[in-house]
Amino acid sequence: MAKTNINIRMDEELKQQAEELFDEMGLNFTTAYTIFTKQALRERRIPFEISVRVPNADTIAAMEEAEEIMRNPEDHKFYTDVDKMFEELLA
Repeated sequence: MAKTNINIRMDEELKQQAEELFDEMGLNFTTAYTIFTKQALRERRIPFEISVRVPNADTIAAMEEAEEIMRNPEDHKFYTDVDKMFEELLA
């Protein structure tokens, strides 16, 4: 299939941000634009959202803690009464 060049003018900072995002996804700008165009043609509309949803450090730590609690529930204290929980926490 024959290839063609496309020149796109955009704000330099916007381009840099896009390149950084695409790099996080393992894509270069050309591949990302090609994906967008093919999907737009397929759906006959602005097609989809590609996003990187990377949790921050606090969220990752909370997820790891929850997984640890699920793996070893006997090592953790659980409450069925909120008042008792606060009573112990504030004691």
